[in-house]
Amino acid sequence: MDLMPDLMSDDAFATAFESCELPNQVFRHREHVRLTFIYLRRYEFEGAGTRIAEAIRKYALHNGAPQKYHETITRAWLRIVYAAASSIGEGASFEEMLEAHPDLLNKGTLARYYSEELLRSDAARSSFVEADRAALPALIGDSLGRRGRSK
Repeated sequence: MDLMPDLMSDDAFATAFESCELPNQVFRHREHVRLTFIYLRRYEFEGAGTRIAEAIRKYALHNGAPQKYHETITRAWLRIVYAAASSIGEGASFEEMLEAHPDLLNKGTLARYYSEELLRSDAARSSFVEADRAALPALIGDSLGRRGRSK
């Protein structure tokens, strides 16, 4: 099956990822950010965090690379995408968010907050650690236009 994430609806994309049908070679940084955006739109912040962590772990295991999951990177990007999504309004699309926040497509954005040494640590890989360079964006409310789905 030739799945192209850019041509898929959010529901189809999330379903393909969760069922591990999305090929590993097409799940890159942009798709991580998109999945985070989708989950934040569907679930409250904590629910999105729990779900994305579980989904990425499952996907990494399915693709024979469970060591690729990194708790701090996952949770930090969740905060960064949450702040960006919060700034654009409830009805805005993923593409509109990227237009307003093109830095989301730069994996190096995380270096604003974390040193490479900290991110390479076992502690950061296995559990969330606070940023050592600059504070991550603050969490404000829960107004991301969830579609009434629950955990």
